[in-house]
Amino acid sequence: MTELLLVPSPLLGPATWRPVEAWLHDRGQGATVVDFGSEPRTPQRILDAVVRAAPSGPVTLVPHSNAGLYAPRLGTLLDVERTVHVDAALPAADDPESRLAPDQFLAFLRGLVEPDGRLPRWTDWWPDTADLFPDDHAFETVASEQQRLPLSYFTSSVPVPRGWSERPAAYLAFGDTYAAERRFAQENGWPTTTIDGGHLHQLVDPAAVGAAILELIDRTNSVGGAH
Repeated sequence: MTELLLVPSPLLGPATWRPVEAWLHDRGQGATVVDFGSEPRTPQRILDAVVRAAPSGPVTLVPHSNAGLYAPRLGTLLDVERTVHVDAALPAADDPESRLAPDQFLAFLRGLVEPDGRLPRWTDWWPDTADLFPDDHAFETVASEQQRLPLSYFTSSVPVPRGWSERPAAYLAFGDTYAAERRFAQENGWPTTTIDGGHLHQLVDPAAVGAAILELIDRTNSVGGAH
């Protein structure tokens, strides 16, 4: 099986994938978590960081959350055999570029902007975010990797290559937050799985998430999804 390239949300950091990475390594599966580093995050720097982190040869791309919007473009920059989207945002199938927040969500974000033009950390956007974490240590570790992004990050766009949704892919949803994306995946013939959990369920039950990713890879292969 090819190496798994685990891509965290650019709003967070590599700690969100470390438990799954460890679970995969324990089972002899190669996996690498992308670390975006300490530089201010921009769409180009996100793309560059993923390309730098990728091992040589083919990879299975595993983006989480906002990282899903980068996946189609990454498919043109790396040797991506397949993509397993994990509770991830997806661009529209026929748009030449994807803005990093839709209009309705931008309205919410504009209400959070602080006097310096930047947003609070993602974990401060809602009062109950801590409920997504298994314990205080996990919360503090993830929180420490966040950056306060400017609103301009979310009005930026990422190129979307034509025909991206026809490439080998699968979708793993945590609950129904990304129900529209899961439906898009099903309509495009991607294997899909839903685990009942919150948006950071990979921290809560890394074994279940890791196993689901491997199972979706097998299902993608069985329908001719890898090439």
